[in-house]
Amino acid sequence: MVARKIGIIVVVLAFVMGVAAGPAAAKSPLDAWKPKFDPSGAKYKLVVSNVSTPALKGVFAGFAIRDKLWERTNGQIYFEYKPFSMLGGEREVLNQLQMGAIQGMAVSSVASTMLGPRFGLINLPFLVDTYEKLDKFVANKKLFEHYMNAMDHQGIMGLDITGYGSYGWASKKPIKNLEDLKKVKIRIAEAEVNKLTYNSWGVNPVVMPWPDVPMALKQGVIDGLDHTPLVCYLTKKFEDAKFYTYVNYAQGLFIWVFNKAWFATLPADLQKIFVDTVHEVCAEMRKETRAQEEDAIQKSKALGVTFFNLPEKDLATMRKLGNAVHEKYVAAINKIYPGDAYKPDNFLKEVQDFLGYKP
Repeated sequence: MVARKIGIIVVVLAFVMGVAAGPAAAKSPLDAWKPKFDPSGAKYKLVVSNVSTPALKGVFAGFAIRDKLWERTNGQIYFEYKPFSMLGGEREVLNQLQMGAIQGMAVSSVASTMLGPRFGLINLPFLVDTYEKLDKFVANKKLFEHYMNAMDHQGIMGLDITGYGSYGWASKKPIKNLEDLKKVKIRIAEAEVNKLTYNSWGVNPVVMPWPDVPMALKQGVIDGLDHTPLVCYLTKKFEDAKFYTYVNYAQGLFIWVFNKAWFATLPADLQKIFVDTVHEVCAEMRKETRAQEEDAIQKSKALGVTFFNLPEKDLATMRKLGNAVHEKYVAAINKIYPGDAYKPDNFLKEVQDFLGYKP
């Protein structure tokens, strides 16, 4: 009897210890990107969020910034980076950033308008629709700095951008023209400018949070999605959607924004290092994103994904119809705030003219 009781106790203890050890033994999604230094002695620390995967160069930028800052500040600044939606959805994290609960965020261009309507400029159809136009826009210091000041009135400073590719349509059946699109249950992001864009094209899209997309695609709730080939490849959406249509109506961006009050706590020399490092890394990652997207397209083709180009007449129709979105958002994009150093009469028109936009 005693031996039996001892045996039961041993089994129970083994079970309890196994349960206790289970979570500790589980691998963190950040294990592959752990810093090669001990950050515990840093004088200044910041927590920075992103919703996506560091497999994207535009997201990996956070780890590159972390390591360069550590080296260039001699261990004074620790940039604690948390991708994979570890801190929650973008709406929730933007609120944390504004309150100072976290210090930075690489916010997607589609979510950025919640606190900075001017950021919506990048989502307007066929305005910044190529990598070349994006580079040209960034290189114009006057226009780009005004754009990056979009959240200043919220206590948030914008520094730079990285990308995740050019938007188009991944689908279960071919979308070869605009009429085909109207027959597809296509998912778009939860952003008003995106919905209005599709409505202008005569399409009623399915507005859906990104985490719901994989199951919805498998179950037929949607037949396709509006996104970039790079994201579709890396997140395995092409396993269910074997067709992709190039549209290239907008560039997907991550906008690197930081809490102004936290930034003000840094000495002037560290502020300069911080800003210079973010700019340097973002510029490099934009270049790498372009190459990464082309590589993803080639690998997707090798896996059996078929790519289509829309007829020019359909693209011309979409440009013309999509101009209504520009007109709808001109007031929000042009609004001037107290912290704006540049005060253009019509910022959107300046950008349109600079980039050669023609509806």
